[in-house]
Amino acid sequence: MDRRGFLKSTLVAGTAALSSTSLCAQEKRNPEEFVGVLVDTTRCIGCRACEVACGEAHDLLVPDVLNDGALEAFRKTSDKQWMVVNKFDTEKGDVFVKKQCMHCYQAACASACPTEAMEKTKKGPVTWDGDKCIGCRYCMTSCPFEMPKFEYHEWNPKIQKCTMCYERLAEGQKPACVNACPTDTLMFGTRVKNLEIARHRIYSHPDQYVHQIYGEHEVGGTGYIYLSAVPFDQIGFRTDLGTTPFPEYTKEFLYAVPMVLFGIPAFLLGLNALVGDRKPAVEGEIESDSGHEGDA
Repeated sequence: MDRRGFLKSTLVAGTAALSSTSLCAQEKRNPEEFVGVLVDTTRCIGCRACEVACGEAHDLLVPDVLNDGALEAFRKTSDKQWMVVNKFDTEKGDVFVKKQCMHCYQAACASACPTEAMEKTKKGPVTWDGDKCIGCRYCMTSCPFEMPKFEYHEWNPKIQKCTMCYERLAEGQKPACVNACPTDTLMFGTRVKNLEIARHRIYSHPDQYVHQIYGEHEVGGTGYIYLSAVPFDQIGFRTDLGTTPFPEYTKEFLYAVPMVLFGIPAFLLGLNALVGDRKPAVEGEIESDSGHEGDA
């Protein structure tokens, strides 16, 4: 790649970075059309079959659920475990809660990503493209649920998180965790259907559930929604997030930030491409020089 090509790639990437970090980068779609998962925590028995299925489906850590004692301590997701189940001691006894990426309808991580590695897909899941990721970790700092995780111990670290088994969805299958659940704690479907089911359960059993569907309105709505028998703050959920999508908070700021700040990631991408193209030429020059020395 010559200088002109480098500058062109940097400019293109910079333009993409600027647009992706604004709210307008996320195509405004009707959340009613998205798919997601309803999690009824009153039905979860803590078997962690969902954890095992996730690990097997994505070549991640497959936990030894019978012997690892993981439920005795609070856990967060990691680059090796995209979802975890925690146990909470509540006023109504033990409650088991599955946690993973919430797949927000206006995802802060996708809005903050300068290379569009994070993408809010048309079906609803928020996916991640490792080929585009530059490891800047903006998605980590912007996520209100702290779900994207960084591969700190890898030589070329990237971000890892739940993708709602997007590849399986493309093949007409349900997420692996949903298929593995033996108690129908997890129900996969459209947002409309999931909300209908959740509201019906609350209406039919008002003494069994708190009258709230977590994720219906939080941060503008999420792909994963939850039912609970106890207040959500008792089972590890943030209740201070409000209903405004997080990208809305940064929209005006991002429009005001100088282009040079957004150009940094773009510059790095362009530099990487330039070095990659230059490397074979340099190696050729070295081999040529070595040949001349041998002739001498």
